[in-house]
Amino acid sequence: MIKNICVVYTHHKLGDLIWQLPYIKAISDHHKLEIDLIVREKTQAKNIFRDLKYIKSINYNNFRKGIFYWVDVFKLMKIFFQNKYSHVYILDKVNKPAIAAKLSGIKNIIGPGIGNQKKWLTVNNFLKDDDWNLNYSEQSQKLLKLNNIKLNNLYPNIDIDIDRLNSQHQDLMREGKKIAFGVDSFEDYKMWYEENFIELADLLYEKKIFDYIYLICGTDKSYISKKIIELSNKNYFIDCSNKDLTGIIAAIKNSNFFVGNNSGPLNLASALGVKSFGLIANDAISELKYTKINFILPDNYKDNTWIRDRNNMKTLTTKKVFETLIESLQNES
Repeated sequence: MIKNICVVYTHHKLGDLIWQLPYIKAISDHHKLEIDLIVREKTQAKNIFRDLKYIKSINYNNFRKGIFYWVDVFKLMKIFFQNKYSHVYILDKVNKPAIAAKLSGIKNIIGPGIGNQKKWLTVNNFLKDDDWNLNYSEQSQKLLKLNNIKLNNLYPNIDIDIDRLNSQHQDLMREGKKIAFGVDSFEDYKMWYEENFIELADLLYEKKIFDYIYLICGTDKSYISKKIIELSNKNYFIDCSNKDLTGIIAAIKNSNFFVGNNSGPLNLASALGVKSFGLIANDAISELKYTKINFILPDNYKDNTWIRDRNNMKTLTTKKVFETLIESLQNES
């Protein structure tokens, strides 16, 4: 039988998808084949992963609910029919891609099998229902183990043709030392305050750490980067809120280091091999243990605690962040 492998991941957050890269690569290595990937369009995966050698092609499906549920099932079936996949791997517990694969006659449908999904799979080994309490990375690790797929590397890594991106975003290219601040997040309660970023920039500028700072921010949160520039009255900030992910990647890759909230760009920076510092007060850092992020935490921080109040981000002081950065930079020199 000729093998043709597809991997499906349905979550919409960029960081969640980046965490899955080691497991996607492990599946590719196991079969000794490039794989196709189906993900949400919101991830902009076609822009981010185009230089990864183990991914052959990427298709988008929005995995909607309600009246669009079966529309998306039929879209998946069309992709499956066109590509004649021998194997479909599903890296989460969603039923929709499993149903589409079954209706398409796929012979090998592999997924975690939590809840009703197991009805549509062709394998006999499933995660247990209480494995739902594991984080997404741990669920995928267990899925690979159940299917005898060797995992060679736990940490995400993204290869990128930076010369191509630099040529596309010449407006971001500046002479001098650059760093990046990740100033927004999908969840507002994860965001450090704009005033803190301004204070941190002042302190780092006094130490001659940078000439320019890229403000990494989504278009929908552009008011954050604009507020920082307006309140600071400094001309060393470069607003990247009008950039797509190719521009964000260009800015991050041209930075000496990245400091930011727990969000997609933080995970992206780490996977791109840029030294990354995560500003975390309201999340559990245990969820990020399979990354190379350096965590900056408030004094008396307790792991595995989730706080949904942005005010608690004030417990992470500018002084603590600045001193941690300086200490890390001095240890490198």
